[in-house]
Amino acid sequence: MRSLQNNMKIINVIKNSPADKAGIKAGSRLVSIDNHKINDVLDYMFYGDEFGLEFETFLMDEQKNCKNKCVFCFIDQLPKNLRETLYFKDDDSRLSFLQGNYISLTNLTERDVTRIINMKLSVNVSVHTTDKALRTRMLGNKNAGEALEHLYAMARAGVNLNCQVVICPEVNDGAALAQTLADLTALNVNSIACVPVGLTKFRENLTPLLPFSKESAQAALEIIEKHENVYASDELYLLAERELPPYEHYGDFPQYENGVGMLRLLEEEYVGADGNPPDNGTITIVPYKRKSIATGVSAAPFIKKLVGASVQVHAIKNDFFGHSVTVAGLITGQDLINQLKSKDLGEELLIPETMLRSGEDVFLDDVTVSEVENALGIKVRVVEVDGAELYNAIKD
Repeated sequence: MRSLQNNMKIINVIKNSPADKAGIKAGSRLVSIDNHKINDVLDYMFYGDEFGLEFETFLMDEQKNCKNKCVFCFIDQLPKNLRETLYFKDDDSRLSFLQGNYISLTNLTERDVTRIINMKLSVNVSVHTTDKALRTRMLGNKNAGEALEHLYAMARAGVNLNCQVVICPEVNDGAALAQTLADLTALNVNSIACVPVGLTKFRENLTPLLPFSKESAQAALEIIEKHENVYASDELYLLAERELPPYEHYGDFPQYENGVGMLRLLEEEYVGADGNPPDNGTITIVPYKRKSIATGVSAAPFIKKLVGASVQVHAIKNDFFGHSVTVAGLITGQDLINQLKSKDLGEELLIPETMLRSGEDVFLDDVTVSEVENALGIKVRVVEVDGAELYNAIKD
């Protein structure tokens, strides 16, 4: 058995694992494996994940919080008195590899970068601009510009990189966006997502920012579409009132979690759910009992076209965060109740799981699904963001 010394507290040893067979007991502490110091979960996974040890915390270390003051930060635009965990700003490179989170690089040291390269980790990076001075201003961190050198070092070493650009009109769009995309594509990164800034009505004492208009969204798309492996979010196409690219455009959907290609994938799954492949975009109309769907303002027209006359689709305006927020994932329970309580919803209301906090039946405003059901007097079914699941929920 490799050397175990005093550092990380072991709370459980899996039965019949190598550690168990070697006599390691809960309460022991892990310091090193084969003379490699173990500082956190990444070190352990790289050097000894098969040992069968479990530790006090997932990261085996404290989670690193964000040290930036980004002008577009959505958390800074939240109202007061929400659940405390919603205000935590994560910027931890380990969660980039483990959970797909995006990081700004401003928390990284040279040792961190060397470890990422040596371990051949995949990293998701919030870039926003490659202009160092502009990035320093946008992220509100004096080190933000120079932190791009970490990106370049990882790219030279062949690290698999996915990048994100939050576009703010008249800040990092136009010529700045064109230069950023040219710089990033020259690095041969895996993919780049371009998403529009999200602005709530709670921006008191924050940097003034402009919302996207139809024209500014169209101008951004003209720049984005000149590049390979650069994808605009569905929301940007909807703001521009442009048709979404075809399903094939998105390849293996590398930027799905950034809202890139979600609607085309949903359509592909939905129209193929009856066993017939999609035929030139023809939408299958399924038999239905009277049901309703609640979704965001931006996606509602697409969903209505998708399901045809089979279901009532209700576009929910975001009174809680402000009407400039149009995505389904930020709809609150109170907005559902207030806007649907006088509607004939049929036998069941379908909502996408993105409206709820991960792994919970609670909306962002702490209203629960059962509270919505009681207020509306109807069963609420939470549906995975999957076209086949939507088809089956309608057909059941």
